[in-house]
Amino acid sequence: MSESTTVTVARIYVTEGKGLHRRIFERLHDEEKVRGVTLFRGISGFGTSGKVHSGDLLDMSLDLPVVIEFFDAPERVAAIVARLANLVAPGHVVTFAAELH
Repeated sequence: MSESTTVTVARIYVTEGKGLHRRIFERLHDEEKVRGVTLFRGISGFGTSGKVHSGDLLDMSLDLPVVIEFFDAPERVAAIVARLANLVAPGHVVTFAAELH
């Protein structure tokens, strides 16, 4: 059986309209150099405001939901999330422990 390592996964919820997802991705890659990042583009979503962000074939919305997911050592993720606080609105980051195999 292979060894596993405990990591923390962070998910950041934004919309693509203002290009914030690109800035966060670049920071995670270029400056923070985390172990892995994936961006997921949603087809529909809403947050606490209740405003629905959605798109279909007739309405090629450029303000769809985006989830930025990254992982690294727990202490690194905690520090990175704190440094991203100036970019990400409160309540838009979820973290949880995971096992890396």
